[in-house]
Amino acid sequence: MLKGFKQFLLRGNVVDMAVGIVIGAAFGGVVTAFVKGLLTPLIAAIVKQPDFSALAFTINGSKFLYGEFINALLSFLIIAAAVYFFVVLPVNALITRSRKELPTDPTTRKCPECLSEIPISARRCAFCTSQVSGGEPA
Repeated sequence: MLKGFKQFLLRGNVVDMAVGIVIGAAFGGVVTAFVKGLLTPLIAAIVKQPDFSALAFTINGSKFLYGEFINALLSFLIIAAAVYFFVVLPVNALITRSRKELPTDPTTRKCPECLSEIPISARRCAFCTSQVSGGEPA
C-alpha cells in the first residue's frame, strides 16, 4: 500500500504540480507587493483617492459597501494587467523567439525555360525537357 503511494508521489506530474503551486504562491506575493507598493500609489496620485472602502449607501437600515467591491475589482484588474504585461507577453515572446526555424538549404530551383520547380541536381527539366546547366550527374 505504501509502495503505491510512493509511486504516486514520485510521478513527474505530481512533483511538477507541487513546484508550480509553491512558485505560484511566491509569485503571488511579488505581484501583490508590486500592486500595493507601486501601482496603487500611482493610481492614488492620479485619482486622488487610493482607498474606496469608505464608499457606501444605506437602504432601509442596510449598509451597502460598494467601495469594497470597487477596491477588489481594481485590485483584480491591476494584478491581471501586471501578470499579463510583465509575465505572459515576455514569456510568449521568448517562446516565439526560441521556436524560429533555421532556414534550410533549398532542394529545388526554377527551370530557366518554363519556370517550373525542378530538383537542384537535375540536368533536364521534367516539364519542358530543356537541358538545365549546373546539374550534377546522379
